[in-house]
Amino acid sequence: MTSTTSDTLRPTGRNIPDGKLFIGGTWRQAATGETFPSVNPATEQVVARIAKGTEGDARDAVTAARAAFDGPWGRTKPEDRAAILLRAAELIEARADELAYREVVDMGKLWRDVTTIDIPHIARMFRYYAGWATKLEGAVKDVNPVRHDGPVLAYTRRQPLGVVAAITPFNFPLILTVSKIAPALAAGNTFIHKPASDTSLSAITLAEILEEAGVPAGTYNLVTGPGSTVGNALVTDPRVDKIALTGSTASGQSIIRASADTLKHLTMELGGKSPNIVFADADLDKAALTAFYAIFWNKGEVCVAGSRLLVQRPVYDEMVERLTALAADARTGDPFDPATDFGPVASRAEYDKVREYIGIGRNEARLVAGGTTAPVDGKGFYIAPTLFADADNTMRISREEIFGPVLPIIPFDDEDDAVAIANDTPFGLASGVQTRDIAKAVRVAHRIDAGTVWINTWHLYDPAAPFGGFKMSGYGREHGIESFESYTQHKTVWVALD
Repeated sequence: MTSTTSDTLRPTGRNIPDGKLFIGGTWRQAATGETFPSVNPATEQVVARIAKGTEGDARDAVTAARAAFDGPWGRTKPEDRAAILLRAAELIEARADELAYREVVDMGKLWRDVTTIDIPHIARMFRYYAGWATKLEGAVKDVNPVRHDGPVLAYTRRQPLGVVAAITPFNFPLILTVSKIAPALAAGNTFIHKPASDTSLSAITLAEILEEAGVPAGTYNLVTGPGSTVGNALVTDPRVDKIALTGSTASGQSIIRASADTLKHLTMELGGKSPNIVFADADLDKAALTAFYAIFWNKGEVCVAGSRLLVQRPVYDEMVERLTALAADARTGDPFDPATDFGPVASRAEYDKVREYIGIGRNEARLVAGGTTAPVDGKGFYIAPTLFADADNTMRISREEIFGPVLPIIPFDDEDDAVAIANDTPFGLASGVQTRDIAKAVRVAHRIDAGTVWINTWHLYDPAAPFGGFKMSGYGREHGIESFESYTQHKTVWVALD
């Protein structure tokens, strides 16, 4: 394991101002004036202080969003909504450097990944949903109702829900926020964003972008602060029509319970323990690289990470050797350095949790790579990519979502055995199949209980392709036209024509 750092490649001259709330078109401090720190996980230094919103601030945001929905945004024509989303995409590209910088210092993402993946993807999402804003149409129904002999017209309308509140996670602050903002605004809803406290910096710039793009006051609101206060206030407020969450299964269960009294619409994109199945006939060079990328991209802080590797016995030892070599070659260091493969995990809390799971794994399976911290110049929440061989599906490291750079490798015998192990989990978010036999790949893909299956690849996404989970990985879909089922509702209108 080689550590790298680069002061010359680090963007300089940055001064991140303290973050404020954006409510009703106005930037303001939290009601109490309190703030909390944003900590760079690579240096452990405070880079800014963020307004610590209160329940009162959350209620103010709901009031503003409700007024905007009943007023200016509710009267905005679809083509005007589309123009605002297109303008937002342009501004994202114009401020890409700033957005990327904030993601790196706030979350520990690699600069090269944010600039080549995250920023282009969120701009594409705004453009994709801008195209749908003018196409959310109803339909005339051919009806012949009993109890009415005269002519009747029946038609449907697709209408926005109203006020949408999104509670987003720390690992993809921009992508997992825009995947909610873009369809919600395209459909005509107003929006309140409660970002993860550990990674709020890019949300502030995104709010500035939407303000500049022309959203009317109150249409988009940002309230930073603790989930226990801000998030709970949004979940229980009867004026909020929908909660969109990406988070842990435990968080989803809590929100479902808390929102039951007001019967809110919900989208739950929750945890995963995704199986990646490598058959003996796979291209092992490609399969090893895919398996490594599946779990270790973004330091393993990915809900759809390939966090269980299932390998057929004839090639099991060879795959373990290949992955061990890849782990040894991975370079940990400054996330601004283009030569770095591994940045720090996002926070001290995540760092401590992952280290605890590594300790559990040492007592359950055979450690073949990593298992150590890898600080740069004595600082940072760095953990080396960690592999456990000779695992089985009963172990905690194989059943619980670690959300970090830790991979158990499990042997299997045949196709039925692989499917049984893959489905033996309460989760069902994503999965993968690595084989040269396309018929087998499709057959297995259809048998796996997961919302996404990647065949001979991993981590492919597009705004047009729906994304979401089975089982305890949640419900509802993001991306694609399918997402509008979660941001609109259908109304049927009957007209007697006689």
